[in-house]
Amino acid sequence: MSRQQATPETRSVRLLKVGEQVRHVISELLMRQQVHDDVLTAHAVSVTEVRMSPDLRHAAVFVKPLLGADEDEVLKALRTHTAYFQKEVAARLKTKYAAKIRFLPDESFDEASRIDALLADPRVRRDLDEGA
Repeated sequence: MSRQQATPETRSVRLLKVGEQVRHVISELLMRQQVHDDVLTAHAVSVTEVRMSPDLRHAAVFVKPLLGADEDEVLKALRTHTAYFQKEVAARLKTKYAAKIRFLPDESFDEASRIDALLADPRVRRDLDEGA
């Protein structure tokens, strides 16, 4: 039997709350520049979403540098300081286990831009106007 993909509607409220708390802690650490790294200091980084595993032991943290500049460098810097982020999140949230954090690029903005470009295509616009 195949396992269904978790959507925001099917995930528990507890997972969403903890994920949001983790997002706030990491955002605050980055905003206050408490991570001593030249790359992270030079870039504004948005933490767009955090998805927690059902046992709260793993966190997928989706990030996007401002304007998407130097995304690979920023991800490398974040991944270098993963242990620091894990320690701070566990200490501030007082969780039983320190969640293993994985930093991933947020592709949702790129996907939205691609969809907007497709919808703006004159051929698609013509088909949409005919259907109305």
